This record gives sequence, structure tokens and C-alpha cells, in this order.
Amino acid sequence: MEASLQTQLIALAGLCQAVKLVQTVARSSESQQGQLAIALGSVVNLNPAEPLDIYGGEMQNLRQGFELIIEQLADKPKKDVELTRYLVGVLALERRLNKNSKNMQQLGNQLQQMDRQLQHFTVTDENIIAKLADIYTECISSLGARIQIYGQPDLLSQNSVQHKVRALLLAAVRAAVLWRQAGGSRLHFVFKRRKLLAAAEAALNSI
Repeated sequence: MEASLQTQLIALAGLCQAVKLVQTVARSSESQQGQLAIALGSVVNLNPAEPLDIYGGEMQNLRQGFELIIEQLADKPKKDVELTRYLVGVLALERRLNKNSKNMQQLGNQLQQMDRQLQHFTVTDENIIAKLADIYTECISSLGARIQIYGQPDLLSQNSVQHKVRALLLAAVRAAVLWRQAGGSRLHFVFKRRKLLAAAEAALNSI
């Protein structure tokens, strides 16, 4: 894939949305079905015609992600430190995954095998979420550098919430893969911050 600011923006918005949803799920029992469907749908869409198709083909689906990019990259003193910590952790996990061809191949194989299940269940079904959580545990958590999740202890102790968190972290890693494939790197947050910020603002204004 060629380096593309637009694709980097889509990937970063998807990444921000996924980790923000991790925060929400860890703190609230409110239904997040719409956002959950977009995030998890990105994991199981293995053959998109173009990058935006990963997120349903609509820029509107990434609105919150664009808003988060602006909040985190703008010249404002108040940042979401926890969100930043999650973003850094996911990008570090993706780098480990990229260097481990065995786990990368295992991840691809397991996701391809989910096609049969998705013929019978929606991507937000508990069975699918549990399977995605298992894939995250087997293929990514095993690489080390696990991400510490903060939230309500009574929620985080529930299996269903743990499954959602892991499935969403898998969605975040998927976005991080797209970010790298599009030429994104840690240095972009320093040297191309203003370009990413301007692109996010333009995308948000176009919706």
C-alpha cells in the first residue's frame, strides 16, 4: 500500500474510536451497538476495495475518531492521558505483531475461519465477540506488553465486558496495521502533527 495521508487519517480515526470505546465499555453498561459494529466490522472485513470500506465506506462512521484526533493533536493543554496511553500501547503491540510472522499468519488464518460463523451471527453477537477476544488473547496478548485497562471493577470482572475489551483491542490493532501500511509512524505525531490535524478538521467539516 502506498503512503497516503488520507489512509493514515482513516486508520488513526479508527484506532482512536476503538480505544475510546474500550474506555467506555470499561466504565459504562450502556449499549454501544452502533460503534461496536463499526469497530468489530473492521476486523472481519479482510478484502476491502479501499481503506474506507473497512469502516463501512462512510466518513460519517469515523466522526468520533476525527474529533478525538483534533482533541489529542491540537495545541491545547488538556489531553486525555489515558487515551494516549492506550494508543501508545496498541501501536507497540502492532509493532511486535508485525515482527512475528508466526503470530501474524495465525491471526490471518483465524480471522478467515470466522466467515462461517458470520453467516449465522452478526459481528456484535456474543459468540463472535468471544471468538474475537480469544483471537486477541492467542495471537496478540501472547506477544507480551499487555495493556492495563482502567475502569469500574464490577464491570471489568464480567466475562462479557472482558470479551468486548479484548475484541475492541483487536480492532485497535487492526487500525494500527492499516496505519503502518499507509506509511504512518511514531514520528508522524511530531513532524506531521499539523498535517494530520488539518486533515482531521477537513474531514470533520466535510461530513
